[in-house]
Amino acid sequence: MLRSFVHPLSITALGAIFIVLLMTVYPTEALHSSLRGLSIWWQVLFPALFPFFVISELLLGFGIVHFFGRLLDPFMRPLFRLPGTGGFVVAMGYISGYPVGAKLTAQLWEQRLINRAEGERLVAFTTTSDPIFLIGAVSVGFFHNVALAPILAAAHYGGGLLIGFLMRFHDRHAPSSAGENRITKSEGRHKYRPSRMAEALRAMHQARLLDGRGLGALLQDSVRSALKLMIVVGGLVVFFSVVMEMLSHAGIVEALAEVLRFLFQIIGLPKQLADASIFGVFEVTLGARAAGTAGTGLMHQTAIAAWVLSWGGLSVHAQIASLLSRTDLRYRPFVLARLTHSFFAMALVYLLWGWLGP
Repeated sequence: MLRSFVHPLSITALGAIFIVLLMTVYPTEALHSSLRGLSIWWQVLFPALFPFFVISELLLGFGIVHFFGRLLDPFMRPLFRLPGTGGFVVAMGYISGYPVGAKLTAQLWEQRLINRAEGERLVAFTTTSDPIFLIGAVSVGFFHNVALAPILAAAHYGGGLLIGFLMRFHDRHAPSSAGENRITKSEGRHKYRPSRMAEALRAMHQARLLDGRGLGALLQDSVRSALKLMIVVGGLVVFFSVVMEMLSHAGIVEALAEVLRFLFQIIGLPKQLADASIFGVFEVTLGARAAGTAGTGLMHQTAIAAWVLSWGGLSVHAQIASLLSRTDLRYRPFVLARLTHSFFAMALVYLLWGWLGP
């Protein structure tokens, strides 16, 4: 009986009831935090992510993914045990930021270009911040120091690539997808084998023919799909904004921060950074802003900011989980990779500070 009572779904239900009760006690604060989350979505996330979502859908329809898949296959498989199509996801994920990598991974899985093990490897290290947010918002906006951009980028993206190398051992006995090698194998029977570029162009052309949609229909579908995803992202941002505000008023955030302050004091980190860490657990923007304004020593603040950016916040985790829910990709490998990435990035800040620090 007790085991069934503490089932994760029961805990989630109790947590939801608790948040609803807090919203009835603090209705004004709940409304203001909801509007604040909506403002972040409309003014920051929508203009930043929507164009990338539309473009990624168009590129899939035009067969660009298949082009990169054939072209990058010799590099991606030895390094990351991923098909070449993963190279396109890596590039788009690192340029566009979360959750674009997860969205593209889910689409590749739906098109059977990757299997479950490859999808879990791919989404584990392509969930990163975009350079515009890292440089413009964090380095310039929160820290007021553009010289921090190189070390933050090296720690964050370097840690992500390290996760990619480690994830090649994830589910090591799983078979590799062979979608990109089928044509190559058949062509291998002939004396003449075209160049890899010619193979990539042929794969793109075949994918475009299989898609079959005209430009107008493809653009319409891309906009519709991007809008649906943006609504989900916006809803999650507003939800976590309200949850964070309610937990703050209930004193739970302060209690967690007090515990973390004690731990930070033991390991030699400034205890003032505990608040930034707690905020970053829930939401990346709040955590990065708190790290930038802590005023406890630039190196330690940068390390916590790298931790926050690489963890991503539960708000981003919820977006990723919603994208993976229509696939058979598991959440557990992703969250373990996020934790490992966050500590890798934090360690890299301390290791590289003497070379790249301002």
